[in-house]
Amino acid sequence: MQNNCIYLDNNATTKVDPEVIEVMLPYLTDYYGNPSSMHTFGGQVGKAVRTAREQLAAILGADESEIVYTSCGTEGDNAAIRAALLAQPEKRHIVTTQVEHPAVLNVCKQLETQGYSVTYLSVNHQGQLDLDELEASLTGNTALVTIMYANNETGTVFPIEQIGLRVKEYGAIFHVDAVQAVGKIPLNMKTSTVDMLTLSGHKLHGPKGIGALYIRRGVRFRPFMIGGHQERGRRAGTENVPAIIALGKAAELELLQLEEATARERRLRDRLEQTLLATIPDCVVNGDVTQRLPNTTNIGFKYIEGEAILLLLNKYGICASSGSACTSGSLEPSHVLRAMGLPYTTLHGSIRFSLCRYTTEAEIDKVIEVMPSIVERLRALSPFKNDNAGWLQGQEQALAHR
Repeated sequence: MQNNCIYLDNNATTKVDPEVIEVMLPYLTDYYGNPSSMHTFGGQVGKAVRTAREQLAAILGADESEIVYTSCGTEGDNAAIRAALLAQPEKRHIVTTQVEHPAVLNVCKQLETQGYSVTYLSVNHQGQLDLDELEASLTGNTALVTIMYANNETGTVFPIEQIGLRVKEYGAIFHVDAVQAVGKIPLNMKTSTVDMLTLSGHKLHGPKGIGALYIRRGVRFRPFMIGGHQERGRRAGTENVPAIIALGKAAELELLQLEEATARERRLRDRLEQTLLATIPDCVVNGDVTQRLPNTTNIGFKYIEGEAILLLLNKYGICASSGSACTSGSLEPSHVLRAMGLPYTTLHGSIRFSLCRYTTEAEIDKVIEVMPSIVERLRALSPFKNDNAGWLQGQEQALAHR
C-alpha cells in the first residue's frame, strides 16, 4: 500500500523530506547535548538550534528573536490566544470566524464559559469574510482578533493585511493561524500587520511534534508554558532539538522551492479540478476559486456521501479527505462547509484533494481515471437524485436550526 499510495491529503500532513531526515538524525544519536548547557558539547547543539531558528525566520520574513518553538500548531494557537488575554485582563472580547480550525474554535468556546464574549464572523458562499461585519464587531473591549490565513478545508485565503489594518485601529492584538499558509504563500512579517502567527512543521515536509509561534517584537506576551528560561522565557521546557533542526531545514527547502513548487502544484490542481468538473455531472468547487491556496481543491459531488467516495478511492490507494483530519471522527458535516451555506445535496459529498511538491502527473491521471466511475456507482445506489428531494430539504432545515 505504501509503495502504491497516491497521497493527496497534504493539508492533513506531509511526507518528511529526505534531506530533513538526514540533518535531523545526528541530533538523535551523536549530538544529544542540552543546548542550554555551558560546556562545548551542549554549546555546539545550541549553535545548531540558532541556525535552525534563522532558517525558520527567513521563510517568515521575521527576525530570529521573534520565533518561539512549540510542540505543534494547536499549542501555538492556544499560547497566542491565552497570552493575548493575559496581557490585557481588562478586555473581555474576542473576534474569530465560524470556519477556524478546532484549535482556535474550541479554545474560544471554552473561554465563553469563563466570561469572555466571542464574536464568530460569518462567511459567504465562497468562504470569504465580510470586512464590514468585522469592523462592526470591533470595540475598545476587543482584546484579540484570531483569524486563519488560509482555510484548511477549502484553501480559501483571507485578506489578512486588510483585516490587520482594521484591527489596529481598535488596539487589539491580531493573531493568525498560518499553519496551512507557510510554505505555500510568500510571507513577510517585517511589513505585516500580524502580531502573532502560528505554524506547524508537519505541514511543510517536516516532522510531527514541532511548531512555532511568531511574536512580533514589542507585543506583550505572557507565557503559556511556565518553568525554565528556554525560548527567552516565553516557552519553558528543554528544546526538542532534533525536531527544531528538522523544521529549520524544512523551512529552508520550502523557501528555496516556493515559487517553482507552488506554480507546479497550481497547474496540477487546476488540471485535476477542471477535468473532473468536465467529466462528472453535478459537481461544484467549494470555496473561493481566485483567492485560495495553490495546492487545494474542495469539490462537492452531489447526492452521494463523501465517506463512501473516500472508501472507494482508498481501494485504488488514493488518499484524500472529506474535511479536517482533526474532526474526522465526527459524523457531523464539515462546520466550514455548513458556515458557507452549501446545500445539503453538496455538503455531504465534498472531497478535499491537497497536493504537494511530490505529486506527479501520473497520480493526477489516476484520480481523473477512477473518479467518474466511483461517482457513477455511488449515485446509482443513492435514492436522492435531485435538489428537490423532500428528505434532503428536511435535513437542510434541521441543520439551519442547530
